[in-house]
Amino acid sequence: MAYIQINNVAIRGIAGCVPERVVSNEDYPYLTPEEIGKYIATIGVRERHCAIPDGSICTSDLCYKSAEKLIEDLGWKNDDIQLLVFVSHTADYKLPSTACILQERLGLPTSTMAFDSPLGCSGFVYGLGMTASIMQTGYITRGLLLVGNTQSFYAAPKDQGTALLFADAGCAIALEFSREADPMQFDFFTNGAGKDALIVPDGGCRNPFTEGSLLEYTDEDGTVRTRLHEKMDGLEVFQFASRNVPRSVAGLMDKFGIDHEGVDYLLLHQANKFLCEKIRKRLRFSEDQTPYNIDRFGNTSGATIPLLMVTELGDRLREEKLSFLASGFGVGLSLGSVHFSTDSIVCPPLMYL
Repeated sequence: MAYIQINNVAIRGIAGCVPERVVSNEDYPYLTPEEIGKYIATIGVRERHCAIPDGSICTSDLCYKSAEKLIEDLGWKNDDIQLLVFVSHTADYKLPSTACILQERLGLPTSTMAFDSPLGCSGFVYGLGMTASIMQTGYITRGLLLVGNTQSFYAAPKDQGTALLFADAGCAIALEFSREADPMQFDFFTNGAGKDALIVPDGGCRNPFTEGSLLEYTDEDGTVRTRLHEKMDGLEVFQFASRNVPRSVAGLMDKFGIDHEGVDYLLLHQANKFLCEKIRKRLRFSEDQTPYNIDRFGNTSGATIPLLMVTELGDRLREEKLSFLASGFGVGLSLGSVHFSTDSIVCPPLMYL
């Protein structure tokens, strides 16, 4: 495990945006009503917000709307923002970096440090660690972490493992240098041997796009997809998370002396309800301490944790000081856990695009 502690950086606000378009899993044509009912009861996803994959709404658009509103509500001047980190595996282009595009769209100064990180399910935790670590010396005093995905683009329509699960969102987190801030404590873990458990095989430099990338094929489990769709080994991902997430969170608490009773909420990546409940019970957190929104928003990859805060905890975030444990886990295979706090932050209601 890779433990780090970051001091002097406070979260000042969180905002989120999803596509207006809602897709109901009850309308899925490739399963019987009984099968769909069982899926919803087990995995927990009843409906999802999904962009149409025609380029009209990208992850950057959802993050842009979140950031624009957050900056306005904070009363920040754009010229005072010196750092922009965009964490997503659904960038606008192969190049340039989407962070550069967002710097211009948001009207941030050309002195802004802006870069992409192509992480998925662990993206919020890794992004928070990267952004805060850059800011902790005080040379950069205000920064934006933008995290999200439009990963419904990668779901094969006939693959119930992804088509009924993946959804789209973009979130913005505002951070500021502050010597009064509570420390953030992190644990990171990577197992690249599991890279094939969640993978889009074609379209990168290792397996470039060809005409064959568009051809449908039936894989060993009977699922029809192309090599441009995401392939998921659900069992391997489940085993990775159920084994390592409790170990990571418990290890983080032990390493930094975090009192179980002092934690207000456990925020888990919304991978699926059954898996998250298994993790929650092993960590001995109550149902009230472990919020979910997977029923209405599905799995939005790296955006799930900040989106969960916006949709389920907005009132308390705006009014109180809260302590959180959070863990994001999945594609990579990659895992990040964090202990952090917020204190009466700006949190606009969820936005739609």
